[in-house]
Amino acid sequence: MSLQTYFKIPLSLIVFLLSFPCCYSFPWKLSYNSSQTYPSYLSTIQGRKFGGKMMVSKRIDKVGRSLASFKTVNVDNYGAKGDGSDATEAFKEAWKVACSSRGSVLVVPKNKNYLLKPITFEGPCKSSITVKIHGTIQASTDRSAYNNDISSWLVFKDVHNLAVKSGGTINGNGKIWWKNSCKVNHALPCKDAPTALTFNNCKDLVVKNLKIKNAQKQHVSFEKCVGVQASRLKITAPEHSPNTDGIHVTHSQNIQISSSVIATGDDCISIVSGSRKVQATSITCGPGHGISIGSLGSRNSEAHVSDITVNGATLSGTTNGVRIKTWQGGSGSASNIKFKNIKMHNVKNPIIIDQKYCDQRKPCKSQSQAVQVKNVLYQKIKGTSSSNEAIKLVCSDKFPCRDIVFQDIDLRVGGEKAAKAVCDNAKITKIGVVSPSCT
Repeated sequence: MSLQTYFKIPLSLIVFLLSFPCCYSFPWKLSYNSSQTYPSYLSTIQGRKFGGKMMVSKRIDKVGRSLASFKTVNVDNYGAKGDGSDATEAFKEAWKVACSSRGSVLVVPKNKNYLLKPITFEGPCKSSITVKIHGTIQASTDRSAYNNDISSWLVFKDVHNLAVKSGGTINGNGKIWWKNSCKVNHALPCKDAPTALTFNNCKDLVVKNLKIKNAQKQHVSFEKCVGVQASRLKITAPEHSPNTDGIHVTHSQNIQISSSVIATGDDCISIVSGSRKVQATSITCGPGHGISIGSLGSRNSEAHVSDITVNGATLSGTTNGVRIKTWQGGSGSASNIKFKNIKMHNVKNPIIIDQKYCDQRKPCKSQSQAVQVKNVLYQKIKGTSSSNEAIKLVCSDKFPCRDIVFQDIDLRVGGEKAAKAVCDNAKITKIGVVSPSCT
């Protein structure tokens, strides 16, 4: 097809324009090196070659990032050796460059090992940024390195349109912290320990395809974040490692956690106050303490959690299955919660609401005030319990659990023996076959 035919331009006008090339510009780029006399305008739209060059088209990925151009920032180019030596300063310098560049990719190379002391990757950045962790990042085991802030190790703060991914490993080297925990050595005073990977005040965040292990305390924490996609994470720590939650969500909204395997010494997923619109799908959990809403209302505080859905999970050998836990004396509410399509294998407390939760050395004082638990659906939950009580609802007499719905529940002890249900101060609706059933 000729240019004249395609654009329906009079031949006389084309000849006139070509005679004054310095004075007119075309909406396409002409190349006189091409074997073609003129390019096909349609080929530029499709992003195909013409004139011996590639027409760069702007593409947008699933989280809205431009893929047209980017700057690669390799930590090795800023002094990191990747031999297990301290690379903290190199990572700081690399981050400064990446954060101040447009559309940058910070690369942690494969088959290398980088030791980092506590570090904060702080925004806001010039534009979207991707961190590709191919190798291993490991924490310093020198506890004095955390003197300035014992609460965290790796922190991404105030960064929008961030992706952290690419199959590498983050190792918290938590053993030194576990053995100094009051939960392991009761003679020691209780002190805090660092969260391995924290995202604070991040928006439009993707965290995927990472191995995170042996955290000092919690493995991954989303704090004050909006719009998070966390997927294909493998999070592991020994079964008896204290407080090593897999994924912790606090004061965050629009969070999607999917296709992840979590095996730790505490909750696989914990969702606490200020969180709403959280979805967890295709989760494999165990060992650990299960999937928890809470704890909520500690120290007589007000707590709110709402619009939480766990749809599709397998829990094996955990101390709890799906749990809501609140302290006496708290206030607020946990509402609009759905636990659906869940398989239990040898789980001690498959379904539990505990409004008298107490995680301290001294017995908790009895208090009438409580966080209100309401509008909770348990649907298609099946499998085996390692205890006789497969369903346990311990609710407040002053603030009873309201609008609790059980639908299609089949839980047995060891697969054969009938399990029991204990339901105190709970208003329940049953749909379909529910076994065991509250009387």
